[in-house]
Amino acid sequence: MNGELLKYSQMIFTLLWAYIILEGCTEPFSPDIPFSDSLLVVDATITNELKTHEIFLSRSTQGNEESQVESNATVRIVDDSQRQFPFTETEPGTYVSDVMFEAEPDRFYRLLISTASGREYASSPTVLPPQTAEITDVYADRTTTDSGLDGMGIFVNSFDPTGNSIYYKYEYEETYKIIAPKWSPSQLVAGSEESQSVLVVGRDPDNEERTCFATEKSNTLVITNTSGVGEDRVTDFNVRFINRDNFIISHRYSLLVKQFVLSREVFEFYEKLQDFSGVESLFSDSQPGFIVGNISPQDNGEDEVVGIFEVSSVSEKRVFFNYSDFFPDEDLPPFVNECGQVTFPSGFTPTLYDLVKSNRVSYTNEVRNELGALEAYIVVPRICGDCTLLGSNVIPDFWKE
Repeated sequence: MNGELLKYSQMIFTLLWAYIILEGCTEPFSPDIPFSDSLLVVDATITNELKTHEIFLSRSTQGNEESQVESNATVRIVDDSQRQFPFTETEPGTYVSDVMFEAEPDRFYRLLISTASGREYASSPTVLPPQTAEITDVYADRTTTDSGLDGMGIFVNSFDPTGNSIYYKYEYEETYKIIAPKWSPSQLVAGSEESQSVLVVGRDPDNEERTCFATEKSNTLVITNTSGVGEDRVTDFNVRFINRDNFIISHRYSLLVKQFVLSREVFEFYEKLQDFSGVESLFSDSQPGFIVGNISPQDNGEDEVVGIFEVSSVSEKRVFFNYSDFFPDEDLPPFVNECGQVTFPSGFTPTLYDLVKSNRVSYTNEVRNELGALEAYIVVPRICGDCTLLGSNVIPDFWKE
């Protein structure tokens, strides 16, 4: 789990307030939620993977304020044999298990939280869903959305021959290659303060700035189910769409897809969350009310909790593709910057000197007269010649060309 509910909580509460304001134009609406106080937001998932697990705690806020992390809490998971798995806060709001462990079949787990203010919260006993579902294929294909957008779709196929899985959630981690479009093997360095001049030198060969890689985790809720169909098979399910104008697919792109098998209770929680986050739900006749998970206060408090404790089994696969595989002989997507060039005369150049000293531009070319004498430097915004502003120059271990 990568902190999904931390990302959703602010959106959800902004929508709740919008709903109240809109409903106020027609009839009073008084939800039974303590909006005057922040609510605890819990994003907690353990899986059948042997690893250290993470739990995220935050506090909801009203309007457009950023959510606040919940620090200094005591967090632990207890199973039905009374084994305890304590978690330690490694950074504000992020709690990591002290030891590696995996969720085991037919064993119940409870999440227990004690906040720094002394409030106690606990989940209901939760078990790993019975399943044998595995991702059989992840593939990329050029596609067009219903609204006419051209781009790349990432699709998943999965199958459980026992028919026990049924409820699925997908997360992904995308990694893409970045090539600085105006990179040059040379660079400008500032001369002396007195001369206010710059010099062209070769780049450090040990500091790669032309090719980088960036990785981002999904921040959207992607769920599906096979209930009511002939067999427990997910077929050509679109987990990610990327507009062909998105620069992240300009060169080579990879997506790691994770499939989580959920219990019906957890799936219904996410389904309500997904329905509520849609703008159309604000105007529907059916008021969604407070989205109840499986975590509740233990000290008879009236405060509510946003979130759910999830125990899931996981299957994952990775896919790679090149832009040229699907858009042969077509222009690359626009870069994140227009990379407009600016020419500065050589010699006493205080403006260029300041730009170079503050590392805000990249050298791309120069102008020489007929005799070969230097007359001017041509520079672009630094981001156009230095990929490290957008990613890391370290090649990921899993990367394949």
